[in-house]
Amino acid sequence: MADLHELENGGHTHAHAFDSKAVRKEIWKVTIYLTILTIVELILGFVMMGWEEESFKRHFVKGIILILMFWKAFYIIGYFMHLRHEVRNMILVIGLPATFFIWFIIAFLADGSSYKHLREKYDPYKTELYQLPMPKHEEQGEKKEIKPEEKPAQPQQQ
Repeated sequence: MADLHELENGGHTHAHAFDSKAVRKEIWKVTIYLTILTIVELILGFVMMGWEEESFKRHFVKGIILILMFWKAFYIIGYFMHLRHEVRNMILVIGLPATFFIWFIIAFLADGSSYKHLREKYDPYKTELYQLPMPKHEEQGEKKEIKPEEKPAQPQQQ
């Protein structure tokens, strides 16, 4: 019975375990924070659309967007997987594999891109369809009727 009394008086590891108003306030705060981060990412993405593909500005903004994405991912892990209120070892048990999984995805994307570029470079028979010229289509606006040529009259045999 003493353990139950301790939990009700804040002895639990969660800061707001029994205060529903505080929990709702925290959920709204997290939701607004994640919404603001998402809006900032979208604005940066739309701003950079008009920039040159290989410019430094564009790569810099892409880096900022990636940092914001990772920040959001770990924030989501912290709040929605309830790791924010856990002990350090539990955070490391969940957080480190998530970090390695992100590295795993990046490594496979880089390897696939490298394979594609090497294949294009050393195998001249494998050209991507977007590099081939488009076939020219005949104009369909005016259709001319093709009449069969008249055959010369053949002499009748007797």
